[in-house]
Amino acid sequence: MTSNNSPTDSSRFRGCTLTGALSVTTHVRDTVSVIHGPKGCSHHNISLLHATGLENDRISIPELVSTGLAETDIIFGGEESLRRTLESAACRNVRAIYVLSTCIIDTIGDDVGGICAGDFRVPVIPIPTAGFLGGTFQDGVNNALIAIAATAPESGKTYGVNIIGERNLEYEVEENYREIHRILTLLGLEINTRFVHTTSVDQISLLGAGRLNILREPGLAPVGEYLRQRFGTPYIASFPLGLSGTLSFIDSVARACGVDGRRVAEEERSLQDEILDGFSDLRDAPVVFDQTPTDPESVRAAEEAAGMLRLKIGNFQDSTPLPAAPSVGTYGVKRMLHRWRRAIHA
Repeated sequence: MTSNNSPTDSSRFRGCTLTGALSVTTHVRDTVSVIHGPKGCSHHNISLLHATGLENDRISIPELVSTGLAETDIIFGGEESLRRTLESAACRNVRAIYVLSTCIIDTIGDDVGGICAGDFRVPVIPIPTAGFLGGTFQDGVNNALIAIAATAPESGKTYGVNIIGERNLEYEVEENYREIHRILTLLGLEINTRFVHTTSVDQISLLGAGRLNILREPGLAPVGEYLRQRFGTPYIASFPLGLSGTLSFIDSVARACGVDGRRVAEEERSLQDEILDGFSDLRDAPVVFDQTPTDPESVRAAEEAAGMLRLKIGNFQDSTPLPAAPSVGTYGVKRMLHRWRRAIHA
């Protein structure tokens, strides 16, 4: 578990389209991401990704290269700078190159796709990331996942499940993955590939073999639909949030994979009761939830847990403010309850 106690990481997902895409491409280990644009865009993003990695107890420098466009390139076009940068990047020990354009590139009209189609000895994959017309961080994530998925070959189905679109910048990315892995293991299912988190080009080639895709969040629906159309793979729209959400998730995955999940659901319900009993000291405590900027489903999951513990929710004079943090699975709720205990007994 990370040493950072804060469950609030929503500011990490409010960047531009370029930042969203980089949060994906920099997690493919044997590749390099080329940012086509001014140096400032590269500096900002490499600083953000490096700092985020340090906060997540991951010491690494993202594999980023910038075309470093100057004023003359912006005036006369940056295609030649992109070509030179790609030739240099291809000399590295990489399996693929991802090209991400900044807003200024859309403005000046560089033919990025045409340049990337040249012969550079390794595949060069352009990803639409210029947010000039209002693209969001989530758009960048979706565009990157779809562009990378397009490089995966079709293959026969296995018994494995794909994890799609993990939030690589969130504090509890590994804890959330372990919770999904735990639930799938109880159902007798294996994970085929994590698309994309600390993965490789070879692992991406396994994408089409998954029998089911589990999306990290509903905002990834365009990616789920693309994978369904390309590989015929059904998908679950989100990781489970909260206690009842976890039980529903078990049922949905079991049905999608044709396994009997009734015993697993019963055992999970017993585990949840045991966990709640362990926090009986919180009962009847007056609390109020900090609902911004948390999504409604996280608030619902928090209110459900509070109701089961008989907490008094409302703006009372002695109410303790509690975070309605995203709580993936049963153990995500348990971590949230530990935070509540620290706040209530502070």
